[in-house]
Amino acid sequence: MSSERKTHLSPPEYLALERKAEIRSEYLDGDMVAMSGGSRAHNLIVTNIVRELSTQLKGRPGEVYPSNMRVKVSATGLYTYPDVVVVCGDPQFEDANVDTLMSPTVVVEVLSDSTESYDRGAKFGHYRKVAPLIEYLLVSQHELRIEQYVRQPEGPWLRSQVSSARGQIDLTSIHCSLPLSEIYDKTNPA
Repeated sequence: MSSERKTHLSPPEYLALERKAEIRSEYLDGDMVAMSGGSRAHNLIVTNIVRELSTQLKGRPGEVYPSNMRVKVSATGLYTYPDVVVVCGDPQFEDANVDTLMSPTVVVEVLSDSTESYDRGAKFGHYRKVAPLIEYLLVSQHELRIEQYVRQPEGPWLRSQVSSARGQIDLTSIHCSLPLSEIYDKTNPA
């Protein structure tokens, strides 16, 4: 094996490394970027969302995955790990390893100081190119606030926001709702 460090990886090279790695990395244009761990609030919010959606989808079509399910944006080549991803219908995977989803219906990102601008900007730009994706949620971990973006048949994505402890986000694409009181359970946002 060569001791030279390879700086540009092909997608198959990335996947071969990633499938053996202990630390997850995103991939775009030949570059792997290691992902950092989440805060206590971040992890609680992800757990609460997964619990709520899994409970509501029990016995119905739809699968909920936490942040270990890799998603590929075929149009741009991005491989990423959303905090929560839901797929309805037949899940489409990149290959027989069944570890890279290509057909998310809902993607949830819990915002952190280091990723917020990326999640709102470039990453959302990538996600918009995933045809089956209907809803994108940005969840604040510092305050009660969830932003929802819904794909419209034609035109821009429709944005709404809920920031009340008694509020909820309705995910019409999967017939589920996320009460903020449940999403922020055991966290203390401002």
